[in-house]
Amino acid sequence: MTFAPVLSFTAASNIQIQRAAKQSLWGALSSLSSTVNTELSKYSKDTLSELPNFDSKEEYEEYLMQASGLPKGFATGSAVGSFVSEEAPSMGSLKIKGTIIHLTDGPTDNWAAVFTQNKFPGSPIVVGRSRLASGKPIQTIVINNKVSNVCAAGDGVANAEQVCAAVAKALDLQGGSESVLPSSTGVIGWRLPAKELAEDVVPKAIEDLQLESAFGAARDIMTTDRYPKLRSKTLSNGARIVGIAKGAGMIEPNMATMLSYIMTDATVPKAQLQSMLSDAVNSSFNSISVDGDESTSDTTVIVSSNKFEMEGDEIISEFQSALNDVCRGLAADLVRNGEGTGHIMRVTIDNFPGTDHEARRLGRHVVNSPLFKCAVSGNDPNTGRLAGAVGSFMGKFKNDEDVSKMTMTLGGRMIFSEGKFVLEGDSVEKEISDHMKDAQIDEFAEFPHHQRCVEIGIDFVCGGASAVVFGSDLTNEYISISPGAAITGNWGCKYVLKKISPEELDLDRDDHIDEHELREGLKDKCIQHEVKTLLLAADKEDSGNIDYEEWKDLVNAFFAH
Repeated sequence: MTFAPVLSFTAASNIQIQRAAKQSLWGALSSLSSTVNTELSKYSKDTLSELPNFDSKEEYEEYLMQASGLPKGFATGSAVGSFVSEEAPSMGSLKIKGTIIHLTDGPTDNWAAVFTQNKFPGSPIVVGRSRLASGKPIQTIVINNKVSNVCAAGDGVANAEQVCAAVAKALDLQGGSESVLPSSTGVIGWRLPAKELAEDVVPKAIEDLQLESAFGAARDIMTTDRYPKLRSKTLSNGARIVGIAKGAGMIEPNMATMLSYIMTDATVPKAQLQSMLSDAVNSSFNSISVDGDESTSDTTVIVSSNKFEMEGDEIISEFQSALNDVCRGLAADLVRNGEGTGHIMRVTIDNFPGTDHEARRLGRHVVNSPLFKCAVSGNDPNTGRLAGAVGSFMGKFKNDEDVSKMTMTLGGRMIFSEGKFVLEGDSVEKEISDHMKDAQIDEFAEFPHHQRCVEIGIDFVCGGASAVVFGSDLTNEYISISPGAAITGNWGCKYVLKKISPEELDLDRDDHIDEHELREGLKDKCIQHEVKTLLLAADKEDSGNIDYEEWKDLVNAFFAH
C-alpha cells in the first residue's frame, strides 16, 4: 500500500502556499480549494458505524485514508520538534509533536466544546473555557503531545497563550491569539516547552498545512495510542463531518473525552451546535471507561466552516444523527485501543427505572468492577460477579426500585431472570466462555482486527431509560504498563524489545543483549533518546553487551520517569 498520491499533492500545494505566504497564508489555502476538490474525491468515503475486520495495519490505514477527506474550508498540518524537560533533564532531548487544525477562510462563530470536570484541569482547559465563555470566534486549534501542561510550575496559562500567539502571528489571524484554541496531552506536571513549540514546531506545522486529508492529524495527536482513530459521515446535502480522537488510558470521561476534534462544513448556529455536541457526548464519550480515571485534559471540540446551509428540521436531524454516529464510533475506538485491553465489553441497559444518566452510571459501574473485569479477561463466565456489580449499584443508588423482573444476558444467552440464575449445565458455561474468547483482541496490535464485544444485556422491564456503555477488561498487561506509565519487570523488558525490533532481537534469550544490535533496531523503530538514556544511566558507551538483569533495571529506571 502507498499514499504517494496524497503526499505528492501535499507537496505541490505546500509550494503554492509558501509562495503566497506573505500575502496571506489562509487566503492562499482558500484559493487552492477548487484544485483540492478533485483530489478529495479519493478520500471522501464514509466510515461504517461498525468498522469491518482488518488483516493488517496497512489495510486499516488505507480504510481510514479513504474516509479522511477534510470538510471544505479546513486545513491541517503537523511537525516534530525537541525539548529537554526541566522536570527530568536526565532524559535528554525528547521529541514533541504539534498539530494545527485551521479554517482557511477566516474565523467562525459556530464552534462548541465540552471540557473535563476534573478539579485539576490543564492550563489549555482554563484557556479553552475562557474562549468558549467569551463567545468570540475561533479560527485555529493548536495541539501538542508529550506534555499536558497540567499543574506545572511556572505559568501554564501564559505558556499556552504564548503558543497561541505564535500561531496567530504566523498565520496573520484577524482575531489574534484569542482566535486560537490550545490543547495539550502527555505527562502531567511538566512545564510546557512553549519556546520550542512557538519558535520551531508551530512554523513547521504551518508549512505542512494541507487541505485534503485528516489522517495525518489523527496519527500525529497520538501518545500511547497504538493506532489512529478517525470517523466520518457525509450528509445528503453534501455537508461533511470528520472526527479524530486520541486516548488509551485515564479514560472515564465526565462531560468530555480525552482529546477529540470534529470538523464540519455544515452551518449550524453556535447555541444549537453546543446543544448537539453535549447530546452526542453524553451518548458516546460519557458512556465509556477503560480504567475509571477522568483525565485532567479531556476535550471535545467541534468547529464549522459554514460552507453548507442547513435549512429545515430534516437536515438538522440528519446532522445530529451523523454527529452521534461519529462520536460513538470514536468512543468505541478509544476503548478498543485502551492500554492493555484484551476484551471490549458492551453493556446494553433497557427499561431502567430512572434517567438515561443513571442508566449510564450503572453501565460504567459494571465495566469498572475489578472482579468482573478480571473474569472477562480470563474468559470466565462468572455470572455471579456481574449480578453482584448490578446489585451493588442498585443497592447504593436505587434501593427503592423494584428489580424482581430484571433479566440479564451474557453473549445473548439468558443468565438471570426474576431474581434467579438461569444456568443449564456445562454447555452454557462453555458457550459463554467461547463468546468471550471470540471477542478477545491482541493488546499489542497496531490495528483493530475486529469489532466484536463481550455483549452484556440488562433489562429492568419496568422503566423507560436506556444506555449503551463500552468498557475494557483488566489484564496483566494493563497492570504492567500502568505504574507511572512504566513498563516494568521481565514482561516489560520483552515488551520494549518487541516494540523496538521484533525481527532482529531474540525475545526469549535470558543471557545478554547485543548493544549494537539494539541501537540498530532503534534507528527506525523507536525514539533515539530512550537507548541514549539507558546507556548513560549504565555509564556505558558502545561497550559490547548489556547483562539482561542490568537491562531490566535500566528499563525500569527509564520508564519510572
